[in-house]
Amino acid sequence: MAEEQQDVETLKRRGRRRLVGAVALVLAAVVILPMVFDPEPKSTQTPVTVKIPAESEAPPFAPRAAPKAAPKEAPKEAPKEAAKTEPGDYVIQVGAFTRPEAVLAKLSAAKVPYYTEPMSGNLTRVRAGPFASREAAERALAKLRELGLKPGAVTSKSG
Repeated sequence: MAEEQQDVETLKRRGRRRLVGAVALVLAAVVILPMVFDPEPKSTQTPVTVKIPAESEAPPFAPRAAPKAAPKEAPKEAPKEAAKTEPGDYVIQVGAFTRPEAVLAKLSAAKVPYYTEPMSGNLTRVRAGPFASREAAERALAKLRELGLKPGAVTSKSG
């Protein structure tokens, strides 16, 4: 009798395990099979529409030359400063760079005099100059802007 009850318990346990396994397989089939057989997955993004006009609808292209910026004249106060300073006292800060090689190549190609100063960290300050007069420095400033750089103002060299 005890042996019969043990066999019944074993059969019940096996039946429960089979039932749990069957439920897991059905659940996996319900979740995975629609994803496998779906011909076009649903997108969560909104569709984007782009309208490209035909050649006959577009206005004709007429290229225009970019206007050249006229260099600004220096204020008339510059002669007073020129009397106080020595020749070669004017510089322009081009910038501070971690890798100044590209800027130095531009300056060399444009034949603009320059020098570098190490700064804290791994920065290198690049300055154009020294220039003999403020007018020469202003011309160099215009040239730096034509090169696509964003230089600072003309200053007198300190130290």
